[in-house]
Amino acid sequence: MSALITDSVSGLYCSAGDFFVDPWQPVARAVITHAHGDHAHAGSEAYLCAAPCEPLLRRRFPDAAIQPVPFGEGIDLGGVRVSFHPAGHILGSAQVRLERGGEVWVVSGDYKRAPDPTCAPFEAVRCDTFITEATFALPIYTWDPAAGVIGEILEWWRANRAEGRASILFCYALGKAQRILAELRGRTDEGLLRGDAASAGQGRVLLHGAMAGFTDVYRASGVALAPAERVGEHARGRSLAGTLVLAPLSARGTPWLRRFPNPSIAFASGLMRVRGVRRQRAFDRGFVLSDHADWSALLGTIAETGASRVLVTHGWSDALARLLADRGLETGTLRTAFEGELGELAAVDPEGT
Repeated sequence: MSALITDSVSGLYCSAGDFFVDPWQPVARAVITHAHGDHAHAGSEAYLCAAPCEPLLRRRFPDAAIQPVPFGEGIDLGGVRVSFHPAGHILGSAQVRLERGGEVWVVSGDYKRAPDPTCAPFEAVRCDTFITEATFALPIYTWDPAAGVIGEILEWWRANRAEGRASILFCYALGKAQRILAELRGRTDEGLLRGDAASAGQGRVLLHGAMAGFTDVYRASGVALAPAERVGEHARGRSLAGTLVLAPLSARGTPWLRRFPNPSIAFASGLMRVRGVRRQRAFDRGFVLSDHADWSALLGTIAETGASRVLVTHGWSDALARLLADRGLETGTLRTAFEGELGELAAVDPEGT
């Protein structure tokens, strides 16, 4: 088989079509899997993305030349047929399918297989070579259904409210926060989301400013979310006690956090499957909720593609590549600057993993 995609100093490069997939340096033409900052970098001359990704990408790069392409619609780039297919990671996330001379490659980007009301579900695409992420490619990483995790979050919030405490839930600003809001929608029977005048604002969901803009894009894209408002817009004189606040982990330890009365601190991430991480970072609670495929989903997805060659990028790439080689597949790893969920702790604590 040919090398339709190779790694380079600027990113994953398709020389036949003269374009890059998720480059981490400015290039002439960038094909983007999704709008997370480790996959979509500023400065390229032109961007291509799946149509649902465009509003998010345009919010990040308002002056960029962005060409949206509907899911499943093929375009020709220098003799390479390129199409986008749902990845199930966040709104607009896509796998990139490349075909040339009858050979098919798929670049997965980040993906998950669990249901998510905020984005199109993952579509398995048959290919000869599959380039996969490996963020959680260890057997310890298994996910429970999101409904149960949301129930745990509600129980934690309810207990904190009874004690007059704010509930600070750290999570990704793009994707995770909106998924939580979507899962919370319809749970008003819990009595926590009404936040009427009689409760002096208690029971409201508040958003850190880093979440608010992306949340507006989700709503404008037709994604149904629970009511929420910016912390800064919360009416003067109303108590912050009893509120659920979604915030990025970078807000921890900043003056912003001091406004909340005796807060309980939690983190929603696949990393919370490892209790030692939660204890080390001194979270009161850890909720195992990830927007990446778990161990069994990674292996199942690779099998579904029918690929005889699998190249592994970020995460536990060496471990996954070794296992696949033992199973008779042609494998290898690609050097990338992608971080996945593992980069969130490291962004706050350079020693974090």
